[in-house]
Amino acid sequence: MKRSTSRSTSITARLTLLFAAVSTAVLLALGLLIGNTVERHFVEQDMEVLSGKTDLAAHLLEQVRSPADFSSLPGQLDNSLVGHHDLAVVVMDSAGKRVFATSNAAFPGAMLEPAGAGSKPRTWTQAGQPWRGIATLLPTGKRESSSMLVAVAVDISHHEHFMESFRLTLWLFVAIAAILAGFLGWVVVRRGLAPLQAMRRDAASVTANRLDTRLSLDAVPVELAELAETLNQMLARLEDSFQRLKDFSSDLAHELRTPISNLMTQTQVALTRARSADEYREVLASNAEEYERLARMIGDMLFLAQADHGLVVPRREPVDLALQVRELFDFFDALAEEKGLQLTLTGSGQVSGDKLMLRRALANLISNAIRHTPANGRIRVGIEACSEGTRLTVENSGEPIPQEQMSRIFDRFYRGDPSRHGGGEGAGLGLAITRSIIRAHGGEISVRSGMEEGVCFELRMA
Repeated sequence: MKRSTSRSTSITARLTLLFAAVSTAVLLALGLLIGNTVERHFVEQDMEVLSGKTDLAAHLLEQVRSPADFSSLPGQLDNSLVGHHDLAVVVMDSAGKRVFATSNAAFPGAMLEPAGAGSKPRTWTQAGQPWRGIATLLPTGKRESSSMLVAVAVDISHHEHFMESFRLTLWLFVAIAAILAGFLGWVVVRRGLAPLQAMRRDAASVTANRLDTRLSLDAVPVELAELAETLNQMLARLEDSFQRLKDFSSDLAHELRTPISNLMTQTQVALTRARSADEYREVLASNAEEYERLARMIGDMLFLAQADHGLVVPRREPVDLALQVRELFDFFDALAEEKGLQLTLTGSGQVSGDKLMLRRALANLISNAIRHTPANGRIRVGIEACSEGTRLTVENSGEPIPQEQMSRIFDRFYRGDPSRHGGGEGAGLGLAITRSIIRAHGGEISVRSGMEEGVCFELRMA
């Protein structure tokens, strides 16, 4: 599957478009509201005129009580319309005969039927001219006569022209305002995102040689403060990891240099002159010890690499911790007896895990205790239940660990001896392997040290 190479729209473009769209929508809504309000005002204004003329016609019809009054009705209606050239009026009797009509009267046929009478206005166009009118049935003053149909209409041409001009102006204003809002939105967004650009420049300046660089929090807005703090924490973790990687590379080179140097030296010396078979056999045996040391170191490094990537998956089986400790006491008995050490075990407990891996972790702790406990000292292993499950402690009466070394005691290749000489002290991977094994089982390991208790390693497992 091919990955898309197109870049997504920038935040600036998105916010600018959103700002312009919202502004345009608001202006359109406001324009429609104003337009509808003006249109409604015109309708009310027209209805006021139409109602006034209808009321006038109703008053004149009430005065019709004789044939003479009926004959004078057209004149009275004509006089009442003087100066109102935009009005059209039609009066029809019950038989459908026109009693009075202005010259410009051109009503739709449906309005001039009794069924079309009502107070609801109608709008139509006649000969290209727009009209709005109403038709009403009004009673007369004659008892024997029924009501008459009065239709009144007003020319709304000037209203329509105004609304067309208003709509044109409104849409033009909305278009210009939308463009202006988009531009102002772009300016505001650019200024608002300036701290992000500053953060980008600061982040771009971080290199392998400048991992101590941190993002400035002084000029960062509140909304970006948490992001900047998170990035600073990430840089701190990267700096720490990078420093550990440098130390690890240096330590690995140091540890590999010693056995390789020994192998080269012994081999070169052996080749300087002819030797007997026994002498060559002695050189090969010494080389074999160095190869074994290298093999153990490489195996330990592979194990730690797998543990770092979560590839160490222990098998689950019941493991009797007390039994494993007693068997390890038997294994280290000769070494402990040589130094006059006292090995004691108290308590018991069972956990679920890989027996071989846990045995290796316990062996590392006990051998470490034997190595750092002075002659005639004591080593005590305690097992008891706790809130996390089972707790196992390995205490020895050796010299306390300096406080500055406590944070690095589980680091790879770390040993208390700064000079790191003395091949008999191991490669400094035992405690790192122990921690990886315990964490792979979902547990945790810690260390405490003091003048009274010496050194105590504590394991907690479910």
